[in-house]
Amino acid sequence: METLDRRAAFRLAGLSALGAALAACAPDAAGGGAPKGDAAAKTFGFTSWSLNEEAQKAAVQATVDAYAARTGVTIDTASFPYNEYLNQVTLKLRGGQLSGAVQLDISWLAALAAMGRLKDLGPQAAKGGYTDVALSSGRFQGRQLGLPWTTGSIGLVANTELLKKAGVEGMPATIEEFEDALRKVAGLGGGITPYAAATKAAQLKDILPWMRTFGSPLMEGDTITVGDDASVAAVEWYKKLYDAELIAPDVDRFDARALFAQGKAAFYDDAVITRGVVAAQSPDKSLTEKMAPLARPVLKAGDTPQALLWGHVIVVVDGEGSDAAADFASYATSDTATVAAFFEKVKLPPTTTAGLADPKVAGDTFTTEWTEKITKTATPNPFWRYAGYAQIETAIAEQVQAVLVGRSTAKDALAKAAETAKPLQK
Repeated sequence: METLDRRAAFRLAGLSALGAALAACAPDAAGGGAPKGDAAAKTFGFTSWSLNEEAQKAAVQATVDAYAARTGVTIDTASFPYNEYLNQVTLKLRGGQLSGAVQLDISWLAALAAMGRLKDLGPQAAKGGYTDVALSSGRFQGRQLGLPWTTGSIGLVANTELLKKAGVEGMPATIEEFEDALRKVAGLGGGITPYAAATKAAQLKDILPWMRTFGSPLMEGDTITVGDDASVAAVEWYKKLYDAELIAPDVDRFDARALFAQGKAAFYDDAVITRGVVAAQSPDKSLTEKMAPLARPVLKAGDTPQALLWGHVIVVVDGEGSDAAADFASYATSDTATVAAFFEKVKLPPTTTAGLADPKVAGDTFTTEWTEKITKTATPNPFWRYAGYAQIETAIAEQVQAVLVGRSTAKDALAKAAETAKPLQK
């Protein structure tokens, strides 16, 4: 369902214009006196980009069909390609042409919530049995506007075979242990990149969890803290890895996946979908058996490992049929048999305690370990609250790249990034 770099490129290209459009039309996020739904409605809509993607549409359609058969309702489905999806949904919502349930990337929730047309799904969330971290992905300004459909994270994955060859015993838990492991892997030679970290500007937002690891909150209230001592220390550390050739120049997610799939990288960052992506690219058909998720190393023992929350929610447009659509959203995201069957087909982790405990899911060791080691402590990107969040990320990424290639010091670069980001906080 996710091709992360395609997603990122779209966000960088399109969200500045979207931000202006949203600012022009946004009422209070509470929705004011929006019309109420009809629990007895026999027809409502469901808009989903997954219905446009070959790998996912059959599984999503099966969920739609099962609910329709169970309740006797008619669900009018609509879909747009992912790269057009947010703009299309925004335009149709603003024009009163969108109703029912709508699939959203969690990073888009704030943009649609700002239009004040989304139904509060707090009652459905309260009885759904969702995990706390999953619920956080659908929450905006204290209100539960989305029910979590799949919740994962962007985290580190390791090639255990390479680590064993390099003499690395166990997974590194601290920055010091991680750096030591990278140096041991570098000793293997053979063109291996110890850590296929992002170094191209388009993907350098991956530095944000490392900034948090070093102690930067990224934001305090409405103030961007990038440029504080902790974020500067994180970038200086990243630069040290770069200069020592423990990370490589000109690497984005596509490059990192290719290196890892070829057995030429010991660590890289990706979402839980990494296993399927790597399997499709690797000549080593046993490589997925050697892959292991690991918690991001911490600055000192006892710190909380950092990871970026990732996933999809289903929101409901307040108005005609919205109560019925909310019931569908609840079914699709929290009915245990439904979410377990969905996982079996697409390998995207469910969001409820019961779903994660179902044998179909719990029996998948990789997913279970990823959930426990990475997603459990994942947090949203604090910049997602702004329509211009992608531009804020770009401002930071470009300055981090300037540090890597020696054009600026970390302190000066991050101060410039923070200054560039300020007018984008809207």
